[in-house]
Amino acid sequence: MRYCCQYESPIGTLYLGEENGHLSLLVFAADDPRLQGYAPQTTPLLEEAKKELAEYFAGRRRTFELPLQARGTEFQKRVWTELQKINYGKTCSYKDIAERIDCPLGSRAVGLANNRNPISILIPCHRVLSKDGKLTGYAGGLDAKRYLLKLEQSHA
Repeated sequence: MRYCCQYESPIGTLYLGEENGHLSLLVFAADDPRLQGYAPQTTPLLEEAKKELAEYFAGRRRTFELPLQARGTEFQKRVWTELQKINYGKTCSYKDIAERIDCPLGSRAVGLANNRNPISILIPCHRVLSKDGKLTGYAGGLDAKRYLLKLEQSHA
């Protein structure tokens, strides 16, 4: 079964999804099509996810201990795995990620994979900036991205 619940965060309502004992979604919109097929019901894993998110937003958690299951293409999964290696409070560019996954000309493809990240915050796509260091698109909006980066940098 797939279950989902809401979490009220400082950057707005987040929607968490669990599938087969793994966190499979953390999205910003109730109408996100990836939520289809999830039954609204809390579970011990979703409660743990809310607890860890509360600790993160309070500046007391830098890493998450939750089992993740992100659905995507093999390329997207490679990008998402690399995103998880970006340290708390640090940033890098799309080009950096492309080079790290041996796809040096793949900055745009990395950007598209970021855009399709199904588990925001835990797979920290907010830590990726343009090559010139500017904030670029984020599913939760640039204000949310700015908030997350400032939160992390103030507790790094």
